[in-house]
Amino acid sequence: MKILILGIGNVLYADEGIGVHFARYIEKNYHFTSTEHTLEFMDGGTLAQGLIPSIVQYDHVIIVDTVNVPTAPCGDVYFFNYEQAPAEIDWQGSAHEVEMHQTLIMMEMVGDRPETFILGVTPRVLESMSFSLSDEIYAAVPVMEKALFTHLSQLNVQHQRVGQYSIDHNIQDSFKY
Repeated sequence: MKILILGIGNVLYADEGIGVHFARYIEKNYHFTSTEHTLEFMDGGTLAQGLIPSIVQYDHVIIVDTVNVPTAPCGDVYFFNYEQAPAEIDWQGSAHEVEMHQTLIMMEMVGDRPETFILGVTPRVLESMSFSLSDEIYAAVPVMEKALFTHLSQLNVQHQRVGQYSIDHNIQDSFKY
């Protein structure tokens, strides 16, 4: 099975970039092995529909992004099968969140959507031209790591830490990609 970890978000809008930053952070810090599966990472930015040709090449996709939950505090982490999204997820967050949701619906309509999971965190800061994350999002990173590693271990994908990069390292370099 081909597995994709897809970081989604706009790195120019503070917390909205966590999906991209987190995917890069995990890719730089960990080595993954499996006798059954391959694992790849992708920075999807805010491309949404433009990602369809890439996404359809995978059997299993984990989308890392912000999620809009009006009743949840900033920094709450959610991990769920897209087909079984919690009722409190309203998909009415930022433009890229809405577009990604629409993209997944379109892919399902034509039978091209791989098994899809969402690793999301509720954002707070929506400031233009800010590369920093809120304290609540920084605190959520270890929870996000645990959720991702738990899911991957259920798929018989093991991980080993190989780097010591902080998520700040990725943020400071995000404009270079």
